[in-house]
Amino acid sequence: MLQGHQSWLFPNRPVILASAAIGGPFEAKGPLAEDFDTLHGDLLLGQDSWEKAERVLLEEACDKAIEKAGITKENVNFFLAGDLMNQIISSNFGARTLTIPFLGMFGACSTSMETLAVASLIIDSQSADYVLAGTCSHNATAEKQYRYPTEYGSQKPPTAQWTATAAGAAVVSAKGKGLHVTSATIGRVVDMGLKDPFNMGGAMAPAALSTIEAHFRDLRIPYDHYDLVVTGDLGKVGHSILCDLLQQHRIEIPLERYQDCGMMIYGDNPNVWSGASGCGCSAAVTYGHLFRRMREGQIKRLLVVATGALLSPISYQQGESIPCIAHAVAIETE
Repeated sequence: MLQGHQSWLFPNRPVILASAAIGGPFEAKGPLAEDFDTLHGDLLLGQDSWEKAERVLLEEACDKAIEKAGITKENVNFFLAGDLMNQIISSNFGARTLTIPFLGMFGACSTSMETLAVASLIIDSQSADYVLAGTCSHNATAEKQYRYPTEYGSQKPPTAQWTATAAGAAVVSAKGKGLHVTSATIGRVVDMGLKDPFNMGGAMAPAALSTIEAHFRDLRIPYDHYDLVVTGDLGKVGHSILCDLLQQHRIEIPLERYQDCGMMIYGDNPNVWSGASGCGCSAAVTYGHLFRRMREGQIKRLLVVATGALLSPISYQQGESIPCIAHAVAIETE
């Protein structure tokens, strides 16, 4: 049900029956490698194009999540997914393979929580028995579409981020044992006039602030309510900016309880500049690493604030600034 102005409270507490995270060779070298269900040693995943490889990432994450949930794809009523490619082709073609009734969604890197929020709303309203939510990204496809082909070897500034080659998926149900989705906050589009596509963290930080502020206001909960608040994916630059903004706006979330998925997935690797980005980053970190910590009792209440930069190659070439958004989902243990 609607809570406040832009948040949903889920009284039936939809259950995340299972989730899965799939990664590529670079993710296999990171500190969260053990929390992936599958790690590939080849960026092409045996395919003849980067785009086909990205599709396989999503299909594998969905298949694994359904398998871990103990159901079949015929049991799933709806599939919600999106990605960074033009016309979300990775999700569209993945849905063709899965043959599950499909809703395509685009929120750039915020798609992970956008799909989970809507999936939870569908379940909470008793409009489905099982809903599958997923997203993916691939370093080589994103570089080719948004910046320069990898083969070009262009130099990046320190504010740039490395698109994760990863996918994540989760099965949401009305019953069963698992983690519970308790609420969600749908973000507003925030545009501070930034135009640099190599500084996504700086562009997205104000959108994260807007959604976090709305979440605590709508739900009327204290700022220390959650054991962990994570954004995805602001990287080092955006993380630092958001910490300053939280203090300026007197949103007193304990800073030791705030982390960013873009900083977590690769650790201190200097080759990723400011950190990671891409739809698959926050999805894989949440559905793999963070959910594992929740199942082990390390985290009881988690708020994931997935951020997205809603630019396109066309808007950038026409000199437009970068509109950004963030969606938040609250998850709790039994």
